[in-house]
Amino acid sequence: MSSPTKPFRATTHAELIALSDQAAHRVMNSQGTRNGQGVGWLMMSTILVESWDIYAISFLLVFVKADFHPSALMLGLASSAVQLGGLLGAVFGGWLADRLGRRWVFITTMVLFIVLAPLQGFVTSMWQLVAIRFLLGFPLSSDLASGYAYIMEAMPRGTREVMGNRKQGMFAIGEVLAITVVTVMLVAGVDHSLLWRIGLALGALPALALLLGRLKITDTAPSLILRGKFHQAKQVSRVMFHDSLDMLPDQDFRIKRPSTANFLRSIWSDPVRRRASIFGWISNAAQSASFGAFGFYLPSVLAVAGISKGIVATNLMTGAIYCLAAVSGFVGPQITSRIGHRGISQWGFGISFVSLLLAAFALQLNVGWLLLLAAAAMMWGQYWAGTNGMTVTAMVAPTRYKATACGFGYVFVKLASFVTLFLFPLLLEATGTAAATAIVSLIALGGFLAARYILPEVYGYVESESLKTAQTY
Repeated sequence: MSSPTKPFRATTHAELIALSDQAAHRVMNSQGTRNGQGVGWLMMSTILVESWDIYAISFLLVFVKADFHPSALMLGLASSAVQLGGLLGAVFGGWLADRLGRRWVFITTMVLFIVLAPLQGFVTSMWQLVAIRFLLGFPLSSDLASGYAYIMEAMPRGTREVMGNRKQGMFAIGEVLAITVVTVMLVAGVDHSLLWRIGLALGALPALALLLGRLKITDTAPSLILRGKFHQAKQVSRVMFHDSLDMLPDQDFRIKRPSTANFLRSIWSDPVRRRASIFGWISNAAQSASFGAFGFYLPSVLAVAGISKGIVATNLMTGAIYCLAAVSGFVGPQITSRIGHRGISQWGFGISFVSLLLAAFALQLNVGWLLLLAAAAMMWGQYWAGTNGMTVTAMVAPTRYKATACGFGYVFVKLASFVTLFLFPLLLEATGTAAATAIVSLIALGGFLAARYILPEVYGYVESESLKTAQTY
């Protein structure tokens, strides 16, 4: 509801910062409207685009290999190049979103992806494919970092956490769609040299749909407030939260933006922020590495184990496992309010750890049905383990640094994924599938220990920035 508070007249920059922090904190504690819910789903749908691009190639590598005959090292580089580009996108995308606004990043990233994705269909060498996929990583990661900040700022607490935790479910839907499209083209008899080019280029279609859906959205009220755009912030807050923010003057001011060093100092200054952020970084790396190693190469693991006969059979088995993962990805967020962020993480990483050990045992003894059971259980645990790393990172960060914090947190996803996608093929060759899977299980164990001993329970947490901290820019 609108406040009758007498308008505040800022006389110094410090007072202006204090006013903006007060207004942003008020919005972050407000109940949202249906507008916020709809925009939250629009932001979360972005993950479908990233999921398609990242995981479609795992089902198409066999055809790329047949055309270009790359080495194992080059094949790993083609898979992981988008993650390396994503490292830069995560860092600079969040930084740009805090300075130029969420909407600017949303529109720019989708335009870049729509242009770059189809170019994959016209490459004539592996190096060209690697280069384009490296460039694709920038808009994908930039978009996700900004999108998480948007969700945390446009939806009320409790609800925003459930939406943020739906990341894994949306990833699974993207994976199932990729498997389905590739399998349909296979059954239809599409030439294999053409099939992988179409499969990689098709990601531009959902990106175009998202771009059209985003053209009418605005920046979030907290983002506008902390950039001094009070006039527009009041309008957005009235629509999204039924609050006109009468404490703000109806004019814009120039507010100096804080540096990255201030962001890290702010995170480190509070024990809850510090521990939750450290967990988020560890969780992001652990779930990305364990999935990037075993999950991404699951089709190859099934084929090497001799469980599936032919590409279509492998795709169908993998698709069934990802359908189960999608269910897990949507069940996890719904029960987070009951068992908390600590609970969902411990259960997720714990199930993943045990399942990976079971998969290694099944691979060693060549027991096909046990491997399928272990893979399905691993995916269920994995999609619980990966639900809240970005959510926790985003929700505990001060609003003025929220997109920067999201980008910084996503760096750990991309770095871990790049390393495992690049090196796991070599690990498979050096140790064998069973031993490599057992080694990967230790990563899930690390995530479990971080959830149990580092993460404080932060469900329902709303950050606040003190004037003393804010004045340190």
